[in-house]
Amino acid sequence: MIQPAFQLTRLTLLAISLLVLTACERESYTTWSCHSATEVKATMILRKAVMEFQDLKLDYCGSLGNQSYFDVRCPGVIQESNTSFAPASGSLINQGQQYQCTAL
Repeated sequence: MIQPAFQLTRLTLLAISLLVLTACERESYTTWSCHSATEVKATMILRKAVMEFQDLKLDYCGSLGNQSYFDVRCPGVIQESNTSFAPASGSLINQGQQYQCTAL
């Protein structure tokens, strides 16, 4: 016969394990507010390996140092990507246009 205290401990451990596994499935993303000299405000979202910016979904192409590169189709040389982003400074360059972004 299983003791009630042991059974309660076992159920508690099972519940905690399920919560941990559920938390692993949550989608993480960061929303940024960006502005440039010509554009008042634009929103950029980094969701896993995808950047959503100006109605585009850009794939992550890779990083060099603190610079990350994104494009609709990643080129063979990642520095040739249409979009580069440095999260530490908030500097975003999209198709030659420079933006300054702040995490929300």
